[in-house]
Amino acid sequence: MTAKIVFDGPGDIWFFAYGSLMWDPGFAFAEARPAMLRGYHRRFCVDSTVYRGTPERPGLVLGLDAGGSCRGLAYRIAKCRREQASRYLDRRELAEDIYLLRRVRLETAEGRLLGYTLVVDRGTPYYARDLAPGEAVRRIATCRGERGTNADYLKDTIARLEAIGVRDGGLVALSRRVAAFAARGADAG
Repeated sequence: MTAKIVFDGPGDIWFFAYGSLMWDPGFAFAEARPAMLRGYHRRFCVDSTVYRGTPERPGLVLGLDAGGSCRGLAYRIAKCRREQASRYLDRRELAEDIYLLRRVRLETAEGRLLGYTLVVDRGTPYYARDLAPGEAVRRIATCRGERGTNADYLKDTIARLEAIGVRDGGLVALSRRVAAFAARGADAG
């Protein structure tokens, strides 16, 4: 398999995480810093047919979509760990060609950084283009995949953001709607 994630240039690199990689990176890193990325926003816009859903009942996971800004974590990956990290990210994040690797500028309390991140490929069939808000809530409240429930994915993302001092009002509001939907479903059963 040809590597899709290739980190150019010498030395350590920075990698920006905005979803599950914040609370479950799965690769060795030398440092983590809260960071801001401008030009992209975090959004539930990717169908998940393995990790948080199935082909019959796709869940939704976060992608970086064009426009706005996003707060997350910048990981410094040491030069000696770059190849291991890129192979891991290839297997975990690009098995279905959902994301594109991009060079980005990040803002941190310690200054600006050049790094990499994965943005959603709007041309992939997994891009949930114009999903109605109610459908997104239903899928997040009810879907489950190999790595657990979609609702837990949302909860864990919010918890990690709050742990680094970030309150994402959109995700918190979505979490309330998901919990209300789940409660109505439990009452109906």
